[in-house]
Amino acid sequence: SVSGQTIAPAQEEQISINKYVDKTSGMTADEAVAYALAHNGELIAARKEIDAAKALVKQASLRANPMLDVSGSRQIPPGKDNSVMVIGRLPLELGGRRNSRIAVATKELEIREHAVSDRKRILAAEVRTKFGQALAQILKLKFAEELVLTSRRGYRLVVARVVEGRTAPLEQNMVLVEVNRLRSIRELEVGKTEVQMLELKNILGMNPEEPLKLRGDFNDLIGQLPSAQEATERALATRPDVLALRATENLASAQIEQARASGRLDASLTAGYQRMNSSFPVNGINNAGQLRPVQDVFHFLTFGVSLELPVRNKNQGGIEAAAANLEAAQSRREFMELTVRREVAAAYARYTSAARAMEIYRVGVRDQASQNLDIVKQTYELGSKTLLDYISEHRRFIELENQFIDSMLETYSARVEIERATAAQEFIK
Repeated sequence: SVSGQTIAPAQEEQISINKYVDKTSGMTADEAVAYALAHNGELIAARKEIDAAKALVKQASLRANPMLDVSGSRQIPPGKDNSVMVIGRLPLELGGRRNSRIAVATKELEIREHAVSDRKRILAAEVRTKFGQALAQILKLKFAEELVLTSRRGYRLVVARVVEGRTAPLEQNMVLVEVNRLRSIRELEVGKTEVQMLELKNILGMNPEEPLKLRGDFNDLIGQLPSAQEATERALATRPDVLALRATENLASAQIEQARASGRLDASLTAGYQRMNSSFPVNGINNAGQLRPVQDVFHFLTFGVSLELPVRNKNQGGIEAAAANLEAAQSRREFMELTVRREVAAAYARYTSAARAMEIYRVGVRDQASQNLDIVKQTYELGSKTLLDYISEHRRFIELENQFIDSMLETYSARVEIERATAAQEFIK
């Protein structure tokens, strides 16, 4: 008997996609990127590291402090003899020591700045990719909800036909099974949509309980792009990770010069004053013919130059280490340039294939599948086809529609990959 088999009312499980989408005030992909760049904790920390590097440049530009030595002496056992000496020293930092130190700190700052720019590029790509994945999942949820609503209407028609005696009760059971299968699929799509939205919130730097609605679509995915060669040249000239490795190469050169400067002659100027009270244990006769102790106070002014002579240690090891670092930086930069060429070529190949596949689905699969489903439905209603034929065709249509959404997402993701690989400026905004 089918009289006891029921289906839950639509109101009990209908969750509108308006929970996830707002076509007027929802967050666009560009707005999502801007929000992430402003709120991502790792990026905020990286900006603080730039401030630290700027402070180190300031520190490197400061000249060496002068030194002051103060010393005194007193006769033992206690007597009248004593002296006080004050000596000042001023390091000169000869041989380009200060300039090389500033150059190294400046290059380190440049590397930090390029690293932050590269993190922005990567974060923008991650945000746009997650945004597209969430959007595609919302489309799948919307399609699943439409299927459930349509199947409910079909089920009610079959029930009416069974009551009228025009259809066998078995068909009602078969349709009920299909309706519940679609309800189950819809519940899975709801869970997947929630997960995608939570992942998007996480990468944006939002709390899970914060509201988020999206605004966007997969229209205009196919557009005019610069040639692969032009895109490769732009990537090699502007990609922050390539610029960072070139800056690392320049840093290694600056470190070689710093190591050489440390092995050159250095000097310090010295100047001092000494007051000495000295006496002898005898008496003398002064100008008045009187006896008095032989004692007097003497004042001395000293000056000179202290030289650090690079005779044994010319910092040979430091120079060799810096030269090895330069060769390593050159190798990394050359390998990165090869990687950039590969990434751009792969992104273009992926986009070309994905765009073609999407167009095939849009022009040659989707509309035809819908027509096929309508024909099978009409022939079923006329009695030429069985219910199983219609259900089978309907499942094929569902599969093709989800594949079409996947093809749009793949095209979108491939477009994002091109923008990431070429470091497009409009990509990070």
